[in-house]
Amino acid sequence: MLRDNRQNLEPAMTTRTLEQRLQELEDRTAIAELITRYGLTMDNRDMASMPSLFTTDVLISSGDGVMNTRGREAAIAMFTQRFAVLGPSNHFTHDRLLTFDPADPNHATGLVLSHAEMNRLGQPMLAAIRYADDYRRVDGAWRFAARELSFFYYVPTAEYLDAFSPAGLAIRNRAYPTPTAADWPESLPTWRAFYGT
Repeated sequence: MLRDNRQNLEPAMTTRTLEQRLQELEDRTAIAELITRYGLTMDNRDMASMPSLFTTDVLISSGDGVMNTRGREAAIAMFTQRFAVLGPSNHFTHDRLLTFDPADPNHATGLVLSHAEMNRLGQPMLAAIRYADDYRRVDGAWRFAARELSFFYYVPTAEYLDAFSPAGLAIRNRAYPTPTAADWPESLPTWRAFYGT
């Protein structure tokens, strides 16, 4: 189930000590580096580094339902299978919103805005991705406890302009033999409320 991506749009206003504020800044930097390491690990096919990204019980899923696996070993096996149909890839992260759990200093959630350039099944493709993340600090290091991917588009580069034409707008996930609707924004409650659908 696609998580509501509005989760982190409102900053929490709380009174915190200087030490707590400093720790949060350090944690934000550590999580940002975790997010960057994820992209580099995937692009470099760095299988030796992959286990350090995830908690042992990590959940990896996607809005389209294609990805849905629990556990570090299962996640690594799933990514290994996905790499079999991927050529070179280049992941970019842009903006992120992080929310720290006031009841648990070792837990945070986040929304990461991203895109990727890749070769899939022998053709160049582009994807606009949102990651709805759950982070947990384990043995002093932040790791992904859950990561759900959703797509605004996932299209062959030759079809990029067509995907934004009036005829192509609804069918922007073209990564698989049967194109499907994109995960967002049409499915978001805010979008539906604005357009009355």
